[in-house]
Order: sequence, then C-alpha cells, then structure tokens
Amino acid sequence: MAENTFNAGTPNPGPEKPKSNKNGLIYGILIAALVGTWGYMYYDKSQTSKEIAIKENQLDTISNSRNELQAEYDAAQARLDDLISQNSRMDSLVKSKDKEIADMKGRITSILSNKNATAAQLAEARRLIEDLKSRTEGYVATIERLEGEKIVITGERDYARKERDSVVVVKDSLGKRVDLGSVLHADNIKLSPINVRKNGKEEVTSKAKRADMMRVSFDLNNRIATSGDKEIYVAITAPDGAPLAVEALGSGRFTLEDGTEKLYTVKKTVSYAAGGNTPVSMDWKQNSDFKPGDYSVEIYQDGFKIGAGKVNLKKGGIF
Repeated sequence: MAENTFNAGTPNPGPEKPKSNKNGLIYGILIAALVGTWGYMYYDKSQTSKEIAIKENQLDTISNSRNELQAEYDAAQARLDDLISQNSRMDSLVKSKDKEIADMKGRITSILSNKNATAAQLAEARRLIEDLKSRTEGYVATIERLEGEKIVITGERDYARKERDSVVVVKDSLGKRVDLGSVLHADNIKLSPINVRKNGKEEVTSKAKRADMMRVSFDLNNRIATSGDKEIYVAITAPDGAPLAVEALGSGRFTLEDGTEKLYTVKKTVSYAAGGNTPVSMDWKQNSDFKPGDYSVEIYQDGFKIGAGKVNLKKGGIF
C-alpha cells in the first residue's frame, strides 16, 4: 500500500527537449561572422592593391617626366655650349649673364637629380629649361643682328677707302660701332657696404645705419680684347628701385648699345692689360644714409652690361 502511494506522488518528467536547434543557431552566427571577416579582408586587400597601383602609376609618370626633362635640358645645354665654342660673340653675351645662367642651371640640375621631385618641382624645371632655350635663341638672334651690322660696317669701310675725302667722317661713324667680341668681362664682382671709423680704418658692414659708402670691386678680362684705357660705368640701384645717381657727386648718363640712355652712379677709366685679370675698385659715398634692403649693381663697358651683383643691408640696432 505504501509503494503505490509513493509512485503516485512522483511527477512524470515527460520527453527531453532536443539541443540541436540551439547549437545550429550558434554555428550559423559564427560561420556568418567568419564569412563577413573574409569578405572584409578581401575588400580591404583589393582597395590597398588599387591604391598601390595608382601610386605606382603616379611615380612612373613623374619618373618619365623627369627623364624627358633631363633629355630636354641636356639638348639645351649642348646647344648653348656648341654656340659658345663656335662664336666669340656668343661667349661674350653669355658671360655677361654668368650668374643668372649659373643659378638657372644649378636649380634645374638640383630638381632633376632629386628622385623624389614633386610634380610642382618638375613643372618649375620645365619652365626654367624653356627659359634657358628661349635665352639661347635670343642670343642667336642678337648675334645674327650684329653680324648683319658687321657686313654693313665692312661695306662702309670699303667705300670710305675709295672716297678718301670722306674717310675721316666714315672712321668716326665706324668707331661708334662696337665689336661685341672685344667687350670686356667682369668677374668676381663684389658690392660691399663700408663703415669708415674715426681713425680712418675701413671695415665691411651689413647694417645700413653703419654704412658710409658702397665699394664695387671686380676683375676685368677678355681673351681677345686689346690693351688700353677702357671706360667703365657702374649703376647702383637702391632697394626702392631708384638709381643711386647724384650729378654733383659725379653721376651722369651714358648710352647703351641699343641707343637708349641710362643713369650711372660712378664711372672710371681703367688701364686694361690684355691677357690677364685687371682688378678694379670704385667707391660711392652719398650725402644721405643708406636704406636697408637689397642693393644691386650693374657694370657696363661700351654700352654692354658686363656683370652684375647684389648685397643686402639690414636695419641698424642690436638685431
């Protein structure tokens, strides 16, 4: 009797629920996450490959541009060197602008030798190369014009020899025509602000307030020029663009090779000795103080500019 009572009070657990549905859901989530991760990795790798390809194409384009510019620059240099070697007039023209051309060539070489040059720097190099080629063609045009004048001069000379009565007049006319090949060159140009102490001792200064005068020094030379007195003109320009020229202090005007006039600061007759360098020094002292800023100097002989230089004067004071 007791056994029947116990069995009747025990609850029936019923059928056990399956766990497979729950596990399948978890596996499904994990698989989806894994597939998503693979998909993202594939997409990311694809985008990275595209970016690398774009950058490589850009580098190839820049490299090709640099190579093309190098070839253009080499051709321009060869053209200029060939003209100089064949024509002394060309040498004189280029020599008078040595500093400008040297700076231009230096900048071009610096850019083209830089393997990491940017597109903007290559564009700058292209502009400078075009400028160099343009200058070369300008020199050629000038030489051709001068050669034409030489033919005219030769004809005038021959005519003058036949017409003895007018030979003196023709000589004067011919004397005004300058053979560019005989124009001197100015090298080692220096424009130095000088401070003169009370004891007379001179020293170079960089302060406008302390500058008492400007000293222009340079060397004259030319392989084919003859010895003799040469009149040299120096034109100094102040930072504001105004020429330093005071007639009472010896300044004046002179005529350029194209017939125009230009103010000069100071002039000097130099006894030039052929075959070597003739050192020249010229001083300019004005009544007013020198202003701070960039001063430029240009040197002329027979109407041609044979050299140029520049100096910067700082403000006075502690700094």
